[in-house]
Amino acid sequence: MSFPETASAEDVIDQPARAQFEAFLDEHRRELNGCLDGLTEEQARRSLVPSATTLLGLVKHAAFVEKVWFDEAVTCRSRAEIGIPATPGESFVLHDSDTIATVQQAHREACEASRRATASLGVDDIARGNRRGPLPLRWVYLHMLRELAQHCGHADILREQILSGYRVTPP
Repeated sequence: MSFPETASAEDVIDQPARAQFEAFLDEHRRELNGCLDGLTEEQARRSLVPSATTLLGLVKHAAFVEKVWFDEAVTCRSRAEIGIPATPGESFVLHDSDTIATVQQAHREACEASRRATASLGVDDIARGNRRGPLPLRWVYLHMLRELAQHCGHADILREQILSGYRVTPP
């Protein structure tokens, strides 16, 4: 299952803000999910930085933030009800059952659930389930764009290092 074909950023230049937000979000979602394409399981799990950040962990974390911002914040369900970790840091933790295929699928499903959760909302509608308090959907979209853009940048650098054969030498 791949990401649905959606409008590109170029296609929505003269469209309402919502269409623009969704096009940019979907482009970033697709790029981040695709950072795992063509890699081995070992490469996807390879740690090149002191934190728990790996390419597989970034995509797993992206599924987590989709659920935080478009399930918890929009539907007001708790993280426990949703079945996600209590903290962002925990969302990077990889388990033996986490594979490229399962993490990509979970991310695609989280993105689709996000689209469904917001389908009937306007950008000025209020999400009431976030710890910050009530937030307009416009703010949630902007926050997600920032988050995904950062992680796409991280993924670009990590993937480049992995494909070039870069290895971290222990001190």
